[in-house]
Amino acid sequence: MPVEFSRRDEFAIITLNRPEALNALAFSVVEEIDAAIDQAAASDARAVIFTGAGDKAFCAGADISELQSLNPVDFRAQMRRGQSVLARLDTLPIISIAAINGFALGGGMELALACNFRTALPGARMGLPEIKLGAVPGYGGTQRLPRLVGEGQALELVMSGRFADAEEALRIGLVNRVIEGDLMAGTFAFAREFTSMSLATLRLAREAVTGALDRTIADGLKVEADLAALSFSLEDAKEGTSAFLEKRKAVFRDR
Repeated sequence: MPVEFSRRDEFAIITLNRPEALNALAFSVVEEIDAAIDQAAASDARAVIFTGAGDKAFCAGADISELQSLNPVDFRAQMRRGQSVLARLDTLPIISIAAINGFALGGGMELALACNFRTALPGARMGLPEIKLGAVPGYGGTQRLPRLVGEGQALELVMSGRFADAEEALRIGLVNRVIEGDLMAGTFAFAREFTSMSLATLRLAREAVTGALDRTIADGLKVEADLAALSFSLEDAKEGTSAFLEKRKAVFRDR
């Protein structure tokens, strides 16, 4: 299968499994990713982790031969479809992490950008090389990258098409952790910094942060106050404050 869904402990794992094609995003693969996200959402997993099969690539981008055959109307429709699939990660009730084990280029980088967090091996390379093909990224890269690393860094990467290595990606905030050794074990450890928290509260916190750049500071502060008040009305907040006062570990029930 080009996309495999599996479980490990509290994690749903979605693996792009086309190593012979560097896990390229054919249109059919995008549809399988959509179905795998359905599986993750319907499961009791507390996080979903994307990775690529083999040791060369997370995902090397789109299947260029498919793109060449499209007229402008069909091309736009395919871009919008890919955007809609990746945008599902914005509202998924659990966190998403891209575990980058090689090249994450074009659509592959855009998949990684759509995740909440990114981990990478030291040898990872990330970039949006579409400009070298005379094209512009179409699966959300021009929108998510500047929100993550700032306009100046994003312009340089998009308009040069160059690759960032893992060290640079960490420095500019493109990845959250560079992991020496076993990528998945390191990613599980990173994910557990979040999965022990209340999923209900995590979702509210994510909503507050991810919408910040789309609001004025005054509007953002109002939203923050509303979400903070909502979080404090949850059963998990009662448990968390009680556990703090009683000097014990909180046991959250995600409600």
